[in-house]
Amino acid sequence: MEISGRPWTIMDTADDVATALMDLSAGTVVDDPDWQLHITLRMDIPFGHKFAIRAIPKGGRVHKYGQVMGSAISDIEPGDHVHVHNVESLRGRGDLVGYKSPTGAVQEEETPQ
Repeated sequence: MEISGRPWTIMDTADDVATALMDLSAGTVVDDPDWQLHITLRMDIPFGHKFAIRAIPKGGRVHKYGQVMGSAISDIEPGDHVHVHNVESLRGRGDLVGYKSPTGAVQEEETPQ
């Protein structure tokens, strides 16, 4: 992994979120030409937590590590804290069998009866 010196990290081009590598305050400007980002954090982001780097509509899939990690339960704006208050986890859900992520991974678990 390349060390950038930035106080956040993005793991994959498909990601909708970045992860804070330190506590970040509301109003912090995330300006990163490599990722073509210029957003202002709308709320405090604790170390290790995620913030949106693009708009995610209610019901939209949220990607981290290039994989679907959840579904937005409300509209999420760039710079918003992304956590359990606005994302429902989709991991381990048997009702999503056959869902294909943007990277081609397919959930193959059986739906429990």
